[in-house]
Amino acid sequence: MNYQENFWRLGAIVISFLTCISNAEACTRAVYLGPQNTVITARSMDWSSDVGSNIWVFPRGMERDGAAGANSIKWQAKYGSVITTFFEVATVDGINEKGLVANLLYLAESVYPKLTKGDTRKTISISAWAQYVLDHFATVNEAVEHLRKEPFILQQVTTPDGHPGTGHLAITDKSGDSAIFEYIDGKLVIHHDKKYQVMTNSPTFDQQLAINAYWQDVGPSSMLPGTSRAADRFVRASYYIGIAPQTADQLKATTYSFAVIRDTSVPFGGSMPNKPNIAATLWRTVSDQKNMLYYFDSSTAPNVFWLDLKEIDFASQKDSMRLLVSGGPTYAGNTIKELQVTPPFKFLVAK
Repeated sequence: MNYQENFWRLGAIVISFLTCISNAEACTRAVYLGPQNTVITARSMDWSSDVGSNIWVFPRGMERDGAAGANSIKWQAKYGSVITTFFEVATVDGINEKGLVANLLYLAESVYPKLTKGDTRKTISISAWAQYVLDHFATVNEAVEHLRKEPFILQQVTTPDGHPGTGHLAITDKSGDSAIFEYIDGKLVIHHDKKYQVMTNSPTFDQQLAINAYWQDVGPSSMLPGTSRAADRFVRASYYIGIAPQTADQLKATTYSFAVIRDTSVPFGGSMPNKPNIAATLWRTVSDQKNMLYYFDSSTAPNVFWLDLKEIDFASQKDSMRLLVSGGPTYAGNTIKELQVTPPFKFLVAK
């Protein structure tokens, strides 16, 4: 394919992308793969209003409900986890005690299966989707094999600030394996490969890959797209995570991961009034899956802080605990001692 053909190919994809902009988050996720089993997953949360996020620690054995009506799927958590909430009604990010990371990002093109009258299939609200995965699986392969059987019908919600609650899910395990789950035209589409290190928002993942392939042909070392649009962030994150220095040094690898996710973040003032899907970055997380550290970086606080999962006894702990982030408290270093026993939040009900 020559340069001109590539240009027109990209133009068609971009036109498709621009027609699907809606009120949404505009997040980025990138996975650093280093030597000696170094795996670090970074993500940003961009939204047009304060989402009131807090960090929670959940023990093994918690009883769950899919929050999607009479046929909601029910389960007991096999693994404990550390997660970040969205409006205190959904799990959108987290890592479990086996080092599996889940990142839920917005996808406007999502179309979920329709329930018909008398349908007896199990259901789950998208607000509980990421938590279901963290509660059940130690590896990406386990999750893919289970979820491809579609044990439930995913149901969307309306967010507390009035936006469509639709999204796609990225997961990564301690080996660096990755999978992307999307619902397109009512069908589950799974992209499973270790090379899928980056995910943003619109368009669908296959089109993101096509756009990125175009830029690889152009030569990203001399020119990169610089806007806050999801497709441009995908290209930048893919390029920078690919050229990040390879190291097993914990501090350096973490620093490189933060550098990539900050490069794709949107500063305050960078929001576009008529395009609320392009919104300021509220926070970033970095999950060190080798050393079991969960870092949190608020855009409105001066320090990065973290939780050391090695200090949490997920088996003996009986209560959920919360680290209050919403409201602007300032933390530094390992914040395990700041956790407070708190009754668990309720997942936003799909209707």
